[in-house]
Amino acid sequence: MTDRLSIVLAQLDPIVGDIKGNMEKLRAARREAAAKGADLVVTTELSITGYPPEDLVLKPMFQDAAEEAVRALARETADGGPGLIVGSPWREGGRLHNAALLLDNGAIAGLRFKHNLPNYGVFDEVRVFAPGPLPGPMPFKGVRLGVMVCEDMWFSDVAECLQESGAEILIVLNGSPFDLDKQDVRLSHAVARITETGLPLIYANQVGGQDELVFDGASFVLNADRSLKAQAPSFVEHLLMTQWTRGPDDGWSCSTGAIAPEPEGPEAIYRAMVLGLRDYVNKNGFPGVLIGMSGGIDSALSAAVAVDALGAARVHGVRMPSRFTSEDSLVDAEQCCALLGMDFQTLAIEPAFEALLGTLKPAFADRAPDTTEENIQARVRGILLMALSNKFGHMVLTTGNKSEMSVGYATLYGDMCGGYSVLKDVYKMTVYELGRWRNQSHADGLLGPQGRVIPERIFTKAPTAELRANQTDQDSLPPYAALDDILHCLIEGEMPVPEIIARGHDAATVTRVWRMLDLAEYKRRQAPPGVKLTRRSFGRDRRYPITNRFRG
Repeated sequence: MTDRLSIVLAQLDPIVGDIKGNMEKLRAARREAAAKGADLVVTTELSITGYPPEDLVLKPMFQDAAEEAVRALARETADGGPGLIVGSPWREGGRLHNAALLLDNGAIAGLRFKHNLPNYGVFDEVRVFAPGPLPGPMPFKGVRLGVMVCEDMWFSDVAECLQESGAEILIVLNGSPFDLDKQDVRLSHAVARITETGLPLIYANQVGGQDELVFDGASFVLNADRSLKAQAPSFVEHLLMTQWTRGPDDGWSCSTGAIAPEPEGPEAIYRAMVLGLRDYVNKNGFPGVLIGMSGGIDSALSAAVAVDALGAARVHGVRMPSRFTSEDSLVDAEQCCALLGMDFQTLAIEPAFEALLGTLKPAFADRAPDTTEENIQARVRGILLMALSNKFGHMVLTTGNKSEMSVGYATLYGDMCGGYSVLKDVYKMTVYELGRWRNQSHADGLLGPQGRVIPERIFTKAPTAELRANQTDQDSLPPYAALDDILHCLIEGEMPVPEIIARGHDAATVTRVWRMLDLAEYKRRQAPPGVKLTRRSFGRDRRYPITNRFRG
C-alpha cells in the first residue's frame, strides 16, 4: 500500500482504425510519463482504436486487432514502468463491450465495461456495444480505483456502486465532443458525482477531430471538496502530471497539477473549427484545400480557418467571376488572399455559362430567366473547383453557413460541391463575430498571420450571392439577425411557433422559415460533413425525414 501516487492524464489525438499508430502514441506517452516518475497513465475512451469507431467495431478482424494490441501493451508493462489504463473494444461471453483495462506488471490487471451506453445526438453505442454490469473498483498499488467510461459519469448509479464497493479515486475515460457549453456540463456532472460519493475525480478526455466531431480535451482533476486542482489545455495533445497523497482521515487528494486557461466564446469556436479541419485534411491524406473566393464573409472566414489549420502554402483560392460579379468582390477576394498569404487564381465562368445557355436555349424556348440560370452559374463554379481538385488532389472546402443550409439557400452540385465545410454549424451572425475576433486576435497553434486577415469592407457590405443583377441575400431571406434567432429556436430549442412569435417575430415569417427548414432536408442529406459546434448540428444530431407533411 502506498500513500503517494503520480498519475498522468494522457490527452491524445488518436486516429480511428489506426491501431498501430495509436499504440505508438500510447507507448510514447508512457515513456514520457515514466521519465517524469509517473506510477500510472490514464488514457481516454477507446484509446486503442480511436473514438467513435461506429460500425467498424463490428468487424471481427478489427476486434481481434484491438484485443491483440491491448495484450501486447500489457506485456510491455512488465518493464517496471508505470501502469496504463486504456480503452478498447473487448469481447466477453459472446458480447462486445466498450471497456477500460488496467495494464500492469506484464498483464491485464483489471477490466471494466461501460454500463451506460449513450443513444442520443451523435451517439449510437447501443447499436454496437452491450452494456456491462455495475462495476467494482480495480486495485492498483494498494489503491482502489473506481474506473468509469464517459457516459457512466453522467448518471449516479456507477459512481455510487464504486463508492459503496470501496473505491478511493474516481477515474473517467472520455470521448466527449466539443460544443460551446460542454465543459460547464461536464464539470456539473463531475461535481454531482463527487458530492454523492465524497471521492476525488480524474476526467481524461480525448482531443482531435474525427469526421464531424471535435474533441477538445480539457481534461481535469477535482478533489473531494470539488475544487479544481488540474486542467489540461484545450484543443492540443497534452500529458497532465498530477501528484496525489493519502491523508490519514480525509483520503486521497491531488496536491499539485497545472491549470490551463480555458478558451471561451468565439475563440473556443474558432479553435474547434481549426482543429476539426486540420485533422480531417491530415488524417485523410489531402495535400491541401481549394476555396472558391467570392469576396464575401463566408469564403473569407473559411479561408482564414484553413490557413490557420494548414498553413498558407496548403490553401488555394479561386476567383470565379461572372457578369454579375462586382469589382468590389474581385478586389475583396484578392485582398483577403493577400492578407492570409495564400495564392489564388482567376477562372471566369462566363464562357461556360454562355455555352450552357446556348445549349439549353431550344429547350427553354421563350421562358423568362429565373433561379435556373442562377443555379447554372453556381454549378459551373462547382465543376471548375472539382476539376482542380481531381487534377491536383486538393480537397474543396464548401463555404455555406448554418443559416443558409437551414433554409436551403444553397445550390446542390454547385456551391455545395466539396469534401468538408467548416461553417456548417455556424449561423451567419456568428460568422461575422468569428471574423471580427480573428481580425483582432491570435492564439497558439494558429498557423496564419497575426493581425487583420479579412478586409473591412467584407463586414460592412450587404451579403449577396451575385447570381443576378443587384441581388442581395435579403431579397430571398429575412434579415439574418431575425433568421438566426428563429432558426435557433426551431433547431436547438425545438420551440413551438407561438413561443417563437412571442419573442417578437412576425408570425408569417416564423411559419415561412419553418417551412423552408423542412423543405431543405433533402439538400442537407447531400451536403458534405462539417465541424459540430452547437448542441444540435445537422447530421446525426438531427435526423428528420425528407418526406414530411407535419406542419404543427
